[in-house]
Amino acid sequence: MALPRVIPILLLRNKGLVKSIRFKDHKYIGDPINTVKILNEKEVDELAFIDIDASRENREPNYQLLSEIASECFMPLAYGGGVSSLKQIRILIQSGIEKIIINHHALVNPGFVKSAIDAFGSSTIVGAMDIKKNFFGSYQVYTHVGTKSLSKDAVTYAESLEALGVGELLVNNVDLDGMMSGYDLSIVKKIAEAVDIPVIACGGAGTVDDIDRVINQANASAAGAGSMFVYRGKHRAVLITYPEYKILNEIFRKKKP
Repeated sequence: MALPRVIPILLLRNKGLVKSIRFKDHKYIGDPINTVKILNEKEVDELAFIDIDASRENREPNYQLLSEIASECFMPLAYGGGVSSLKQIRILIQSGIEKIIINHHALVNPGFVKSAIDAFGSSTIVGAMDIKKNFFGSYQVYTHVGTKSLSKDAVTYAESLEALGVGELLVNNVDLDGMMSGYDLSIVKKIAEAVDIPVIACGGAGTVDDIDRVINQANASAAGAGSMFVYRGKHRAVLITYPEYKILNEIFRKKKP
């Protein structure tokens, strides 16, 4: 069994990094290259960048910026945002990015995901989904940056992404994004138990205890977070950080095979 991972998930807007609250109210937090250099020193497990505007603006990924990021990055690197062709994936991989996160185009063109997996292998393709509760309290899949419900049940959609052949799932909880109040362990556990591929939970992490719970109680394979790794204190001063490895190792040792 692969070891659990703790993954900073950073949001790109133009050439800078931003952080959101419930996919809105984006605040500039710094330069991506400098952030990567800091995270290199902290020896993070893995790193993911998501361009939050690329799909909405129907534009290509910023290959030059991503190439610069990859050249500085000493850990496995994933990227998502505006990926809609095999050519784009090939360019991104050649730039040094190991994993491609596909969200919007998995919804509108599942066949593209299958083609990407056939061309580059399931371990390269991460299926992403943005979820939030509807009026009745059930988790549904949303698009258009978490604003439009597709009336797709979250667990059922996770199963459909697995059936396409993606290597792992990135589950973004819109309701908890930036809240730092803890993951919704119930929905993470339901998705993790419904599929046989790794699940990266994202949305709500505020403390190391939250990471412990989502890995050891909700059975996530990885804990993804943004605010926890870029903010410090009640006033949310920007400070790039990452848990000490002796603390993470204590969490990982609890993980049941």
